[in-house]
Amino acid sequence: MKNITVIGAGTMGNGIAHVFAQTGFNTTIVDISETALEKAIQTITKNLDRMVAKGTITEVQKSDTLKNLSTSTSIEQGAANADLVVEAATENEGLKLKIFTQLDAVCKPETILASNTSSISITKIAAATKRADKVIGMHFMNPVPVMKLVEIIRGYSTTDAVTNTIMELSKQLGKVPVEVNDYPGFVANRILMPMINEAISSLHEGVAGVYEIDTVMKLGMAHPMGPLQLADFIGLDVCLAILRVLHDGFGNPKYAPCPLLVNMVTAGYLGAKNGEGFYKYQKDSKELVVSPRFKS
Repeated sequence: MKNITVIGAGTMGNGIAHVFAQTGFNTTIVDISETALEKAIQTITKNLDRMVAKGTITEVQKSDTLKNLSTSTSIEQGAANADLVVEAATENEGLKLKIFTQLDAVCKPETILASNTSSISITKIAAATKRADKVIGMHFMNPVPVMKLVEIIRGYSTTDAVTNTIMELSKQLGKVPVEVNDYPGFVANRILMPMINEAISSLHEGVAGVYEIDTVMKLGMAHPMGPLQLADFIGLDVCLAILRVLHDGFGNPKYAPCPLLVNMVTAGYLGAKNGEGFYKYQKDSKELVVSPRFKS
């Protein structure tokens, strides 16, 4: 594999593009927004500068990484020569199915199509193509350049050859791939999201406050980040979408999203991405301040 295309220039997309380009692959980021593409390159450059400052990479490695990157607003142009496409668009089933139908039409017959989805069925995504055997999940963790894990999700028709190729490729990126089967939420979010949902329910029911819940989990369970802060970091809208996938997929009421989460997303409080969730975020400040809405 030489040519990689990443669909989506957001947080996950630019992180995935970063690690491929840094490993030496010709990497194209595709997004319908030119502004998003410019921001992605700026973010990657800033992250590379940080790595140079820490001595993790050299200026030459930074320069080589940026040379490996290109952008496009067209799937047809950006993916036509790809050996692997990694879709990292918004966690929306309809959008992903549309993208994979387009990719199937424009990519070479041998191109592997991967999705960075954190919960949506790979089998269902693959069914939107005529190459279900070459469709697989590559669920990277955020922040991608730092986190080692990649969940490799086999769809119902994904072949051993494709799975082995993607497992080895992930190792080449310096990641630790873990193979899982295609069930709602896979492993990471099937376990993580009910914990986050329970933390939100504990807040909703008045068991304890935001700071107290997160402190118990950090100091008592050795979690690096409390579940409410983590929910803000992931995005409350993303948490809600994943819980709905779990609830619909299993039909089990234990996955039903807490009404507080539903209300917050409906009202537009999405977490760190737009300034307020369980905590309030200010630009250029790392201080963790509980949202006034949850202060007693």
